[in-house]
Amino acid sequence: MITTTGLTKVYRAHRARGHEITALDGVDLHVREGEVYGVIGQSGAGKSSLIRCVNLLERPTAGTVTVAGQDLTALAGRGPRAGRELRKARSNIGMIFQHFNLLSSRTVQDNVELPLEILGKSGKERSRKALELLDLVGLTDKAKAYPAQLSGGQKQRVGIARALAGDPKVLLSDEATSALDPETTRSILHLLRDLNRQLGLTVLLITHEMDVVKTVCDSAALMENGRIVESGTVTELLATPGSELAAALFPVSGDASADDRTVVDVTFQGDAATQPVISQLARTYNIDISILGAAMDTVAGKQVGRMRIELPGRYEENVVPIGFLRERGLQLDLVEAAADTAAADTAAADKAAQASVPAKEGAK
Repeated sequence: MITTTGLTKVYRAHRARGHEITALDGVDLHVREGEVYGVIGQSGAGKSSLIRCVNLLERPTAGTVTVAGQDLTALAGRGPRAGRELRKARSNIGMIFQHFNLLSSRTVQDNVELPLEILGKSGKERSRKALELLDLVGLTDKAKAYPAQLSGGQKQRVGIARALAGDPKVLLSDEATSALDPETTRSILHLLRDLNRQLGLTVLLITHEMDVVKTVCDSAALMENGRIVESGTVTELLATPGSELAAALFPVSGDASADDRTVVDVTFQGDAATQPVISQLARTYNIDISILGAAMDTVAGKQVGRMRIELPGRYEENVVPIGFLRERGLQLDLVEAAADTAAADTAAADKAAQASVPAKEGAK
């Protein structure tokens, strides 16, 4: 539904000649139809530039943007203003902003009607559609109120209703919950998930909050310095050893109690999350297992957990217990032992290389 290829955006400072800032550096993104996709990263990572390039509010310096089968960059033209074809293509894209962007002089209903007014719809049609959308977001009783009379969450619901006025196929959300309190954030996220399911919307979320990804996203991407450094479905990411996103979604910590210990991060998903696997491991092999840290939550409708455990003995002594866990469909990521093993492999390689030198010299 949304595809960007080699997307690049370079900002040039007007007063400082030769000074350029690369906000997007060859971004390749693919959002499937009907999914909720989260792009996460710190401030300055390029998230907002990305979402504004998706609907061409910002013109990319290079690369292409395709939405619902249309190459928007090919429709952009050369002038600063959007042409008729691009404006028509944008009608398939709704946009929710961080700071609501409601007109204070208009009522809630009038704010929702604004896009329809721009599209030239009749007053009767505008009114019918606006009231229908306000009912969808739970604000029927606020139709005649003004933005100043609403809470932050209610204002964002008006913003969502307005974004849906043109019956878009794609909904873009630029930090839509960052100005809201946690409880209101959850209600807005659940609303977006409900709209995704009811209307078949494809939703692209820009956020810096891991809880947003955890609560509603089917897939996610991590952005750093204008590039996507990691992406995939949330399930795939959680099953990927060393995944930064997985570690951030379920942070667990804890250090080995001694050098001769093996520390492993275990990821549980679906049915495995409710099985007593660790206790079974302890009974089967008669070993003491220490739980150093754990986190569990529901992600994309599935129960997921991560646990950091410590096994007695070095890695080579725990090959069988680790195999036991893998056989039960658990994802494992070695923590302490991985570094030790890598160091041992390097030392062994160096030793072998040194041993081969005299032999070669003797052959000469």
